[in-house]
Amino acid sequence: MPTQTAPALSDLLQRQKTAAASEPFPDYEHRRAWLAKLLALTENHENDISTAIDADFGGRSSQETRLAELLIVRAGIRHAMSHLKSWMRPKRIHTGMAFWPARNRLVPQPLGVVGVVSPWNYPFQLALAPAVAALAAGNRVMIKPSELTPRFSDLLAQLVTKYFTPEEVAVAIGDAEVGKVFVALPFDHLVFTGSTQVGRHVALAAAKNLTPVTLELGGKSPTIFDPSCDLDKAVASVAYAKLLNAGQTCIAPDYLMVPAGQGATIAAKLAAAMARLYPRIVSNSDYTAIVSDRHHQRLGELVGEARQGGAEIIEINPAGETSGNKRKFLPTLVLGADPETRLMREEIFGPVLPIVEYRDIEAAIAFVNGRDRPLALYWFGRDGARRDKILRETVSGGVTINDCLLHIAQESQPFGGVGPSGMGAYHGEWGFRAFSKEKPVFIQSPLNAGAMLRPPYGARFEQVLKLFRLLT
Repeated sequence: MPTQTAPALSDLLQRQKTAAASEPFPDYEHRRAWLAKLLALTENHENDISTAIDADFGGRSSQETRLAELLIVRAGIRHAMSHLKSWMRPKRIHTGMAFWPARNRLVPQPLGVVGVVSPWNYPFQLALAPAVAALAAGNRVMIKPSELTPRFSDLLAQLVTKYFTPEEVAVAIGDAEVGKVFVALPFDHLVFTGSTQVGRHVALAAAKNLTPVTLELGGKSPTIFDPSCDLDKAVASVAYAKLLNAGQTCIAPDYLMVPAGQGATIAAKLAAAMARLYPRIVSNSDYTAIVSDRHHQRLGELVGEARQGGAEIIEINPAGETSGNKRKFLPTLVLGADPETRLMREEIFGPVLPIVEYRDIEAAIAFVNGRDRPLALYWFGRDGARRDKILRETVSGGVTINDCLLHIAQESQPFGGVGPSGMGAYHGEWGFRAFSKEKPVFIQSPLNAGAMLRPPYGARFEQVLKLFRLLT
């Protein structure tokens, strides 16, 4: 599809703002109809979506797309549809005794138009999940998908046009320059999912319009094996989570912390677990390719620098393949990487897992806290006291205990980062609230003492004020 120009994007935004102004509070039936159309788009085009993403990646299994993208979006839509009526209902809020018999209410009101900038790694999920919440909240939506997945982006634009009018949901196609224009538009809320570096530029562009932002970024999400953990189960979980989408996941385990002296043993167990998941790598259709040559080259540079710094590099290649899909990157374990290498400073975003040994729990906590606050943290173990210490003394966007990734799939929990890993949160009711103005409303009663506090002041004022002070 053709790239949109800046005037065309501005015109599209204005059309959506005009539509929102003409219907500032879509009713339950209207919003539910929007969600039903989004569900139909998801369910009726599963093969098309999987095929487009597979082509963009140069190799990604339909099973992975259906599990990690379509299933999550479908669950989010159905959750929203089943809870929408209660979310929309004005909530009774406590009223202080001094103001009785007046009442307080909290009324969720649509913001207007929500802009969504989605990344390439989960192009369907991360474009549509924010749209689910925005539509449930009664907003119009404009989506800018990644230029690194052009086939999927074109397909998404076609499907959105089939199910929605441009005044309801629209897709903006274009490269990074179009993305810059997009994030500078005066949306009523802007959602960006991507790197921390780009997120800073997005926040600055939005700030010029005082547009509130939800930033879903990333960072180096740690995984900690406690001495009390079930090692075989922990290893199996980390192997799967790290290699899902070939590690191109914002909440993938970025580095693994293990008790001192166990690095080599755990590396051997991880290598075996990864080989069981993927007996072949390069020719295995289950194993995802790296999205571009540039990203593949970057991963090679990270590993190469670590090797030059004296780290031990373990490549997992069970079938010993030497040719095939050139964008398949071998699962790689790294022992003894220098903390100052790029591998240990940058988000890896690929199937490379550094293993770091720690002396005790205090040292593990200090290591995590010495870096930017991550989007996710994973802890494996049976010791409740050490688990609670980790939860209390580290800060991260979310946590999964004795498994990986699964906190993102909880529709009853918010999902979001903290500091360099993001700001704001969505999913389920948290998304509905993020894209609503929760408007406080005070409803005065005909029976009230307000007139007694007005001039001219005197003894009566002092008596009423004294009473108010006792009641507040």
